[in-house]
Amino acid sequence: MLEISNLAKQFGTMQALDSVSIQVPPGQFVAVVGCSGAGKSTLLRLINRLVEPTSGAISFDGQNVSLLKGHQLREWRSRAAMIFQGYNLSPRLDVLTNVLVGASTSIPQARRLLRLYTKAERLRAAAVLDDLGLVEKAFERAERLSGGQQQRVAIARALMQKPKLILADEPIASLDPLNARVVMETLRRINVELGITVLCNLHSIETARMYASRAIGLRQGRLVFDGPISALTDEATSEIYGGTPAEAESDALSEAA
Repeated sequence: MLEISNLAKQFGTMQALDSVSIQVPPGQFVAVVGCSGAGKSTLLRLINRLVEPTSGAISFDGQNVSLLKGHQLREWRSRAAMIFQGYNLSPRLDVLTNVLVGASTSIPQARRLLRLYTKAERLRAAAVLDDLGLVEKAFERAERLSGGQQQRVAIARALMQKPKLILADEPIASLDPLNARVVMETLRRINVELGITVLCNLHSIETARMYASRAIGLRQGRLVFDGPISALTDEATSEIYGGTPAEAESDALSEAA
């Protein structure tokens, strides 16, 4: 269970997140929606501890994530894998090596620095790539892949971490509709088949309705909606985006373009 209590983040005079409290049971697929600047990325980065909260608490399965340091913090970041809009791959390394980076927390530093991976580690990385339909790209440089393929490599790297939670920060914002669908279907399959909890920032309300079981709506750093995806009505959408449903979807699409 992921529990967030009165979580807040202030950057100078800007209140990026304001007293947000949510609980996410294991196995949910949660879409986090809202305008640009609503606090979506800040929320995910706070959960992963890429940025520090101004106040509030984060816990997972009873462990106070807010207090973790050193090795324990690195372990948490492994359990709560981040997927970024910009993929965050090493473009000149081959796909297999990029995926193996996901196992870094369980590999001694000397081997990690020298990229000395065991046969078992390589076979596991290849198996993850095969499951995502990318094993034939294993020895290609990451920069030669399409955007959708690179994002699936990033998902494979995240799976190598053996995560309990995947935090996807606008993973399809840079992709064309076809590749966006493939990436979202991949995340949903991981959620359903492996039972991994997914929190996914999305611009498009329609995409949220297609893939998520629950939606969290943020507006100017505040939580304004939290409920099952079936409750994400036109009225709720207007509350999140501050306009008519048509205007909200149009604004979301223009932001993602």
